[in-house]
Amino acid sequence: MHSFIDGPVLSLIIASIENRTPSTPVIEAVNESAIALFGYQTQQLIDKPLDRLLSPSNPEEFWQEMLEKMPFEQTSISFQAELKDATDSPFPALISLCRLALSEADNVSRFALLIQKLGEKTQLDINLILMLRAVEQSASAVIITDPSGRIEYINPKFCEMTGYAKEELLGFNPKILQSGDTTAEQYLNMWQQLLSRGEWRGEIKNQKKNGEDYWAFESISTIKNSQGQITHVLAVEEDITERKHFEAALKESEERFRQMAEMTGEWLWEQDPNGYYIYSSNAVETIIGYTPEDVLGKHYTELLTPQDQTSFQTFSSVHKPFYSLLNHYRHKDGHEVIAESTGLPITDKQGNLIKWRGVDRDITARKHYEDALIESEKRTRLIIETALNAIIIMDSYGIITDWNQRAELVFGWSREEAIGQNVAGLIVPKRFRKSLNDELQTFLQTGKSSVLNKLTEQVALRKDGVEFPIELSVAPLKIGHAYEFSGFVHDITGRKAAERQIRMAQVNLAIAQNEMRIAQNIQASLLPSAPVISNQFKITGFCLPATQVGGDYFDYFYRDDTHLDMIIADVSGHAVGPALFMVSARSAIRAQAHWPASPAQTLNVLNDFLFAALNHSDYFITLFYLQYDTQTHHLRYANAGHPPPLLYRHARAQCEQLDTDGLIVGVREHVEFEEKRTVLAEGDCLLLYTDGLTEAENPQGDFFGTERLVDIFSQSTEYEPDTIIDNIVQQLKQFCQTEVFNDDITLMVFKRVNGEW
Repeated sequence: MHSFIDGPVLSLIIASIENRTPSTPVIEAVNESAIALFGYQTQQLIDKPLDRLLSPSNPEEFWQEMLEKMPFEQTSISFQAELKDATDSPFPALISLCRLALSEADNVSRFALLIQKLGEKTQLDINLILMLRAVEQSASAVIITDPSGRIEYINPKFCEMTGYAKEELLGFNPKILQSGDTTAEQYLNMWQQLLSRGEWRGEIKNQKKNGEDYWAFESISTIKNSQGQITHVLAVEEDITERKHFEAALKESEERFRQMAEMTGEWLWEQDPNGYYIYSSNAVETIIGYTPEDVLGKHYTELLTPQDQTSFQTFSSVHKPFYSLLNHYRHKDGHEVIAESTGLPITDKQGNLIKWRGVDRDITARKHYEDALIESEKRTRLIIETALNAIIIMDSYGIITDWNQRAELVFGWSREEAIGQNVAGLIVPKRFRKSLNDELQTFLQTGKSSVLNKLTEQVALRKDGVEFPIELSVAPLKIGHAYEFSGFVHDITGRKAAERQIRMAQVNLAIAQNEMRIAQNIQASLLPSAPVISNQFKITGFCLPATQVGGDYFDYFYRDDTHLDMIIADVSGHAVGPALFMVSARSAIRAQAHWPASPAQTLNVLNDFLFAALNHSDYFITLFYLQYDTQTHHLRYANAGHPPPLLYRHARAQCEQLDTDGLIVGVREHVEFEEKRTVLAEGDCLLLYTDGLTEAENPQGDFFGTERLVDIFSQSTEYEPDTIIDNIVQQLKQFCQTEVFNDDITLMVFKRVNGEW
């Protein structure tokens, strides 16, 4: 630790502050550079207030303000300030304030200050800020360890990649990320390269916190001091899991393609955009006598007959798919080979041609007998073109003459079992057979039919006797003086089941929507139905849930003749669950509304009542409770972790926050809540709100924020409470450029006046 403190060129100070308010930061350690910068001896600074180094020009509680500006999820901020040395001489400085790990044992927070004196405008000033921002905001995961492997720093991207929080990794060895797939020899080789060359790069398989493996490309390098000693090890990681999965899938696909190409008797090929072969299967040797090695690098026209070479020159420039194209090849021994060719252009996302992929089938023998088999070829082409459907061919008597493989799968009958059978007796349920035969006879006699050449839904029968829905299209074909009928059958069992599921889902959705409306109406009935108005004050509220049912709640009611109670609360989340907890909280508050109790006492009772339920759930409640005395105008209040209300003092034209100490409800039993009081003068106005208001973001990611809310509220206090709320909500929607928000938004305004409204 001492070498780390004394090593940097920048001045380094370690300070701590107790986790309570108010508290003053105290110096715990300084390095030699800091001693030289400020001109003190070490013992003159250790255990002394950090304010000793501040110039008088800085505001009071300067360090506390800087710490508050740093959100919890952010580990550091940089800013300029004026400091002073031992002679009280002020000087400007650039300061980077970094939060260190929390120490729960002694209830203190520690932070480090990196200080660079300004004025010389060295490049180090600029580099420090750029380096800090670049590492924290980097899209790559960054980790720094000491020479022994103990983790000293990780950036947010590393936490996102591994699923660990910083507190779970700092101080530990990166070995906890090992998946077990990397051997000890590989790790030994990695460290040997680091020690000999100062860096190592490679792919490694690690494991996330949830046990999920991931691949990372790591670049590891050593960091040395001026004496050449290794002080730290820096690793930068890129998640390449998706790329590794893609590479594995691509390798498997290529292997499968290669095996299929070797097993098929058809010639599979690929050509570059200019028509030169870049791949050929072994079948080319069987078809045209050349080996794949002979074909590679040749233009496709070099293998064609002279007549085809001329006719295909124009076609080669058209980048469109072609099907069943006749090619006349010149066999290696000189005879002509006729092939049926199908090709598909492969393009990139911009539509640029990458290559051609296709298949050639030797049809020389078929072409020799084509004239004699032309009628049979029509049927063959029809079957090939519709091979995804079950195809049944029958004669004019309804006797099955052909039955494809898909029909075997759909109906359960083999081709041998089906051919020769009457189609009605085989696959048509008994109650429909007569109408089918009548339809067939009507067509044969009149040439008219209500079902032929149309797509209809019917019921069919499987071999096992099970009925199922189908889509059926029957096309008549006249061959000579007789008719042949081709039936195309598609099993729609799955589609029908999906349709039923959709109908059930629609019913369930309607039921859920109705239940949600009921829940919404119940929740709305729990909120005050109207403002409370007297000749002294007026109070009203407004709730805008993020979903149909929200987790926010506000209420106001007379506890007795002289006391008006006001409550605003927020349950984490914004759905039915938070709404139910809020109903419980409201019931508990209203149950003891007629008993004399102060705000703090009420919060004590509410906390004990809800502790058991909240302690076993993922929800928590923040709540602010106020009690106004209508005779003395005293306002008593207590807080349970809720955003402090804003009180506008009419006489001073200033806005202040009301706040007290108190944990959120349900965290711990028997909590003591601090209670404070103040007096409301004529014209004073009080605004209560939930954090959904101040934490709402615009499209640029900026928060609506407390400062903006204070400005809008201060400028609106001359109006009535409901107008104040309308103005704030309108300003919020304009800022966020939306009518819908990610969190529930609730406001309540109390205003004291003199006279009638």
